[in-house]
Amino acid sequence: MKITPIDIAHRSFNRKMMGIDADEVTDFLQQIASQMESLIQEKNSLKEALREKDLSLMEYKERDQVLKDTISTATQMAERLRKDAERESRLIVADAQQKSEIITRDSRDSLKKIYQEVAELKRMRMQFEANLKALAQAHLALLDQGEKYMPQASLPNQNFANSGNSGNRSSNISPLSAE
Repeated sequence: MKITPIDIAHRSFNRKMMGIDADEVTDFLQQIASQMESLIQEKNSLKEALREKDLSLMEYKERDQVLKDTISTATQMAERLRKDAERESRLIVADAQQKSEIITRDSRDSLKKIYQEVAELKRMRMQFEANLKALAQAHLALLDQGEKYMPQASLPNQNFANSGNSGNRSSNISPLSAE
């Protein structure tokens, strides 16, 4: 039977000759002592359970905090990596654009140089052709002048020379070769 504080407060003992029945008081005190001992044991066991629960709770809170810190760190690292990757990609794109501009500029310069070389070759060809024509005309003029000043002597081979190239000045034998 469980004793409550009200039971203790209203408990009355039988009277005997010299006062209260000592056996009854002793029994009552033993009941109270045994219940108090069981209450203290229960209290201590509850305190121990509470302490264990508090330790578990603190451990879970620490784990939770570690997880939150880890997630936060991972998020920051991911953000930093993303920013670094974006910066690096911008640098790569800028470098590629710069290289493409250099290649394009070099190509244009090379093409311009080739066009200039072609134009120079055309000019040189035209000049060479003009010089060649002038030289040929000068030689023809010299041949014409030579015929005026040196008449042609008739040679025995003249018919042979004239038969293949009639009217061609190169087939005429010069007076110097007749000697």
